[in-house]
Amino acid sequence: MQQERPPGTPVLRRMNRAAVLDAIRRQAPEPVRVAELARLTELTRPTVAQAVEDLLAAGWLRQHAPRPAAVGRPATRFSLNGRAAPVLGLDVGPHTVAAAVADLAGERLAEVRRPVGHGDARHLLQAVDEAAQEALATAGLATDQVKAVTAATPGIVEAGTGRVLFAPSVPGWSEIDLAGRLRDRFRCAVTVENDADLAALAAARRHTDAGTLLAVQWGERLGAGVVIDGRLHRGAGQAGEIGFIRPSGQTGSGGDGDGRGPLERAIGAEAIVGLARRHAAGRPGSGLAEVTDAAAVFTAAAAGDVLAAEVVDRVAAVFAEAVAPAVLVLSPHAIVIGGGIARAGTVLLEAIVGHLEGLTLTAPRVELSELAEGTVLTGAIQMALDEVWRHALATC
Repeated sequence: MQQERPPGTPVLRRMNRAAVLDAIRRQAPEPVRVAELARLTELTRPTVAQAVEDLLAAGWLRQHAPRPAAVGRPATRFSLNGRAAPVLGLDVGPHTVAAAVADLAGERLAEVRRPVGHGDARHLLQAVDEAAQEALATAGLATDQVKAVTAATPGIVEAGTGRVLFAPSVPGWSEIDLAGRLRDRFRCAVTVENDADLAALAAARRHTDAGTLLAVQWGERLGAGVVIDGRLHRGAGQAGEIGFIRPSGQTGSGGDGDGRGPLERAIGAEAIVGLARRHAAGRPGSGLAEVTDAAAVFTAAAAGDVLAAEVVDRVAAVFAEAVAPAVLVLSPHAIVIGGGIARAGTVLLEAIVGHLEGLTLTAPRVELSELAEGTVLTGAIQMALDEVWRHALATC
């Protein structure tokens, strides 16, 4: 049981406020009564009541009218004031920028997506500014109300500084101080993180039973993040860059100047479309001859199209062969696939599992993320909220 001191002790009052605020956070979004908070925190009711009064005055909580009680006097309930510390998450990609605003309880207040006119740093920054401004306007918030920002970016990001060291998909992006620009604008805690790493954190939050998780972000580009016991594994800084694995039989540089690695050029979304069209060449009447996106290939395979099934099996085989060494080294409990390819369905999942079983000692569980393309943005929101809560519980 937490040992209490006289209520006038400033340090202890802050500790009690933190304990009560954390308990309310864990019960969110459900309002809770003082009696429940006393049980959850193991503090006395007077101590909890004082902490609640302090937190109400500071704007952290909202008070709810009592529910009618069959017996006795109905008790007042309290919940988080979500707008006390809203956060902004950004998913900055070479073709699209997504921005989302969430309140303290994690509820999305607004989400917008903006296409990037051209794939250079200047146009990307413009899209970031526009998406952030639109999201804030939709949420009815001013810039100075945002308490933390996390931006996901392609490329290798230096831990601690948020500096983008290498981002071949966006010319000139590594020369931009994105973290500095965001800090100047929002005047709050700003984190810039690799997009696949944030996707991994989002997946790990939904797979708390997985001690080691390999989270793959698979769309036009291909990357991964590794989470071990809830902590992101960065290695020397490039952990998870599976897009640069060279598939067997492939020679040469594996790129044509667009910055994509050999594996993403082999089985990225665009490559899957190209593979389908090549399979359909010389096959009059095949629906694959005119496909324009990978989703159509997976849909055709699921409907029984033999050629489409062959394409899916080939893609699964290349992917499984590429990640099998990582599986043998890390022995992950699960592989979670996010990004646009996560909408492929069981036809791809079953093919990957089948190939992995022949390449590994014990194949891990393989799943498609229910968040799909939203995995990165969810991870960005989560990291921003974690920052807000670290500060709130230390200073409330």
